[in-house]
Amino acid sequence: MNNQKVVGGILVILAVVAIGAAVYFYAQLNQLRQNPQQVAQEEVKSLVIKVGKLIVLPEGEEPTVATVTDPELLKDQPFFANAKTGDKVLIYTNARKAVLYNPEANKIIEVAPVSIGAAAAPAPAVTPPAEQPPAQ
Repeated sequence: MNNQKVVGGILVILAVVAIGAAVYFYAQLNQLRQNPQQVAQEEVKSLVIKVGKLIVLPEGEEPTVATVTDPELLKDQPFFANAKTGDKVLIYTNARKAVLYNPEANKIIEVAPVSIGAAAAPAPAVTPPAEQPPAQ
């Protein structure tokens, strides 16, 4: 009889924990459906805080963040010479600055200016002056 009470109590506790977990994850899913970009925005904020402790970052601008997935494809670019899979690149377009950060080592690997190539403005067409008939 005593063992049945213990087993019953454990089952009740497990049921309460399972229901609580289900409610929590359901609420998280609903929140994610309402704002799918929230996870990405939180990751960017967290990354900016971590990198901001290591280097002074441009203010008033949220960076575009990319993750290095295949460093072999980038080896010919000096900026990515020491990049590893999983490294993060913070690109500040207005400040024209890029930061390569290794989250595992918590180190800045490289900083470089960004040259965002807007196509060169086409040269204005020069129209030669109209020929005037010779003066008589």
